[in-house]
Amino acid sequence: LIAHSHGLWSSVVAMFSRLVRSGLRHRAPLFKKASYLAPASTRAFSQIPVVAERQGKELVSESEADMFTSKDGYFEGYQLPASDPQDKSQRNFVYFVTGGARVFYASAARLALIKIVASLSASADVLALSATEVDLSSIEVGRNVTVKFRGKPVFVRRRSQEEIDEANAVNVAELRDPEEDSSRVEKPEWLLVLGVCTHLGCVPIPNAGAFGGYFCPCHGSHYDISGRIRKGPAPSNLEVPKYQFATDTKLIIG
Repeated sequence: LIAHSHGLWSSVVAMFSRLVRSGLRHRAPLFKKASYLAPASTRAFSQIPVVAERQGKELVSESEADMFTSKDGYFEGYQLPASDPQDKSQRNFVYFVTGGARVFYASAARLALIKIVASLSASADVLALSATEVDLSSIEVGRNVTVKFRGKPVFVRRRSQEEIDEANAVNVAELRDPEEDSSRVEKPEWLLVLGVCTHLGCVPIPNAGAFGGYFCPCHGSHYDISGRIRKGPAPSNLEVPKYQFATDTKLIIG
């Protein structure tokens, strides 16, 4: 059975090869061979229709067309007359199919690009988590509230006037990470910092430590009432997230 199938397949392949060779022998060439030695009159643009109708007027006359030649005769040597009865290459059909294929490929590439860009965009659930709203009306003076923002804790503290004065009285030149209190807050009353220690990423304890701000129990980093590092191994201040006040009682983080 295997030998019979192999013989049948060989016969089919041989028949297809003979048909292809036969078709190629009888197929008319798409272009003529170049003849640079041919007279200029046979290589002129007059071999192709150069006169078109536009409101009943000729674009160019036959006498003018006889004078149009390329510098090297390359174009005229390869160009076939559009109405040559011996031309069996079906150029119009080939041009139509080629042009249609290019349009199809361009549309497919455009669709693929749109799909790729759409896949890189954030999904609806991610966009929903990209911002957090905080109601400030229920936070009393001196109280610290912890909210979740993109999986991280954020400390929202409503500072008293005494705490604001204390933060502004600090000599910035003596700090490890010098930063004015006014540059860390939009409104002096409200302080927002990420609840992530800048040493090894632990969560500090609010209203604790030697400076009354935040204290990280993991390795003993102390932050003041403005979230600035004052003592311990932490290299920098607590990070201030991007936020804005939508109203006097509504805060949007992110």
